[in-house]
Amino acid sequence: MVITMVELKVRKFGNSLGVILPKEVIQRLGTAEGKHILLLESTDGVFQFAPTDEELEEQMKIAREGMTRYRNTLRALAK
Repeated sequence: MVITMVELKVRKFGNSLGVILPKEVIQRLGTAEGKHILLLESTDGVFQFAPTDEELEEQMKIAREGMTRYRNTLRALAK
């Protein structure tokens, strides 16, 4: 069920294509410049934007740092 529909125009940004999200959409997503959002695709081909989980993002950052720091140890354990 569609509650709200916002038309977005695809534009060229350097060698890439992108869309500009209206201020109202940014506010509803609870995001800002430099933050990440998710683009989800359902099994029926419908796309949705969703905000990211800030706590999960912080946990993933810590995990990535640990994997980088202990890369050799993790490789040895994986054998």
